[in-house]
Amino acid sequence: MSAPATSHNGPGPAPLKALRPRSHGRRKAVDAAIRVFAWVAATAGIAVMFLIVWEVIQRGLSAIDWGFFTELPPVVGEDGGGLGNAILGTLVITFVAALIALPMGFFGGIWLAEFGRNGKIATGVRMVANVNMGIPSIVVGVFIFAALVRPLQHYSGFAGSIALAFIMLPVMARTTEDILNLVPNELRESGLAMGAPRWRVTLGVVIRAARSGLITGAVLATVRVAGETAPLLFTALSSPYWLQGLFGPEGFFGGPTANLTKTVYDFSGMPYERMQELAWGGALVIIVAVLGLNVLMRLIFQRGKEW
Repeated sequence: MSAPATSHNGPGPAPLKALRPRSHGRRKAVDAAIRVFAWVAATAGIAVMFLIVWEVIQRGLSAIDWGFFTELPPVVGEDGGGLGNAILGTLVITFVAALIALPMGFFGGIWLAEFGRNGKIATGVRMVANVNMGIPSIVVGVFIFAALVRPLQHYSGFAGSIALAFIMLPVMARTTEDILNLVPNELRESGLAMGAPRWRVTLGVVIRAARSGLITGAVLATVRVAGETAPLLFTALSSPYWLQGLFGPEGFFGGPTANLTKTVYDFSGMPYERMQELAWGGALVIIVAVLGLNVLMRLIFQRGKEW
């Protein structure tokens, strides 16, 4: 005999309707479908990545020899030559950018994590850093062009370093803050309980505990800009010559500076077999450097956790 339906006329809340139980078989089917979709999507993405890397290896490996790293680019239409000046220029531009951005980002991240915390200024700085991390790199290049290149009336490797440093700075600051926030508060409290000042606890205890993560973050921030092309189009431009000193037409501060990404961009569009071969070789060097450093640092970081 079924229970009679009840009506609610009183002042209190209406009784909840009985929830209809979901089918166990249906839940398993939905779970299996989502798993299959995730595996298919991941496999497709990995396959595309491997196809790109394999294509670059096949086309670029033939250009890699000793002359590729030590010689200047050939005259248009001729054989031989290399990208030695572009590789050197990229190393110098990236190194100077790291010298500018990494210390500033490091100490900025320390302030955000240890001293600013939840203050209004720190909240504003975090918001600005997050916005800058999402700005397209070509916009950074245009900004540095208007702020530095145009007033000086010439391109320069230094302008390229400033553009790359502008990209690296918020990445390093936010990475440093996130890593320091992972350090247990008990370490800070122990140092302060022993009578050490806050700055000494931060430098001697907190940073020491997060050392491996901070090093990894610095390397990844540097690798992040090593393959950038758009900012260098408006700042460093390119040059067929070796980097010669600091000032002068071929100097780091005085004129256009050769770099690998811009050279690959230029050579890939030329209708000459040797130029295209060098472009593929340059692309291979960039992929090996960026991917290799990423994998290496992640392996070291994981090994550090195991130790």
